[in-house]
Amino acid sequence: MSNQASFHRAHLLRIGLIIGLFMLVLTLELCTPVDYLFGYLYIAPILLASFRFGRTAAIYTTIIALILTLINLWIPDSQVITMAMVVDRSIASATLILTGWLSENNHSYRVAITKQQSQLDIQQQLVRLREDFASTLTHDLKTPLLGGIAALEAFQHENFGAVTAKQQQVLAMMLHSHQTSLQLVETLLDVYRNDTEGLQLFLAPVDLTALAEEVVSHLSPLAAADRIYLSINYGASDFRQSLWVNGDRFQLQRVFTNLLKNAIDHSRRGERVEIVLESHADQQVVKILDAGSGITTAELPHLFQRFYQGHSDRQAKGTGLGLYLCRQIIEAHHGIIWADNRNAVGAVFGFKLPIGTYRI
Repeated sequence: MSNQASFHRAHLLRIGLIIGLFMLVLTLELCTPVDYLFGYLYIAPILLASFRFGRTAAIYTTIIALILTLINLWIPDSQVITMAMVVDRSIASATLILTGWLSENNHSYRVAITKQQSQLDIQQQLVRLREDFASTLTHDLKTPLLGGIAALEAFQHENFGAVTAKQQQVLAMMLHSHQTSLQLVETLLDVYRNDTEGLQLFLAPVDLTALAEEVVSHLSPLAAADRIYLSINYGASDFRQSLWVNGDRFQLQRVFTNLLKNAIDHSRRGERVEIVLESHADQQVVKILDAGSGITTAELPHLFQRFYQGHSDRQAKGTGLGLYLCRQIIEAHHGIIWADNRNAVGAVFGFKLPIGTYRI
């Protein structure tokens, strides 16, 4: 009730202010010779009425202002009306009409903007609810997946009895499927967490060369299964050299893993995937080259967007999360990530990081 009473008092106060302004201008008009024109001051109550009460109030206020401005030619007393007086009052009237029209348009724009802002707020709330739901659901999915992986590993280790070779193959396939699903769930959870809370980094000197060699060693069996050869190129130097950056080793390892897996998945059997490591004056550069299908020009600007899946054979695979996560990690390190087509065939994915300190 107190809020309603306050609103009612404020409403009456605004009406009183408009009436007071009219009385003030009218008094000035009536107390001075016709040669003195104060009708322009009616602009203030017109604008106030439009801003506070809307279109109808603005129209009525403008009409009243016009009548009072023109009637002042004859009231309070009649005198010789010159052409200059008529022109002055006509100009003032045109000004008041224009003010009323502009104020009404301004009110319409404000109403439209308020409506759009309200719709935008609702959409943002829906987006937050959707992302909160997805984050909660993703987190809850980890538990049954971890339980399934533990059970399958127990069967593989014959904790529940002997397992034949064919059964081991089936268990391996099931385990790989569960692990892939778990990795997808963890990636999705990390993407949502990074977007809402920001990516927390634990910075320390990291040698990108050692990290690349470690990831290559880990993914070699996967590449070998598809007859894809992984190699490391040390750039202009023919010898192994360290590329130091200040970074989060775990997160940068995820970037290497995601980009290498992406290259392996899109390479043909018997092809080579090459990691090129280059050290420059102020940055370390990593490029991953494959000989798979290229990337269309239309898709290049969107590759690192969340959930982006293009229409080409290359982009039709995957969920569109891996590259987006890589972008989050590299940008959190104040680096740049990009993709392009190779001159001959295939694609190149690369990133640049500020050069870091050497470990002593």
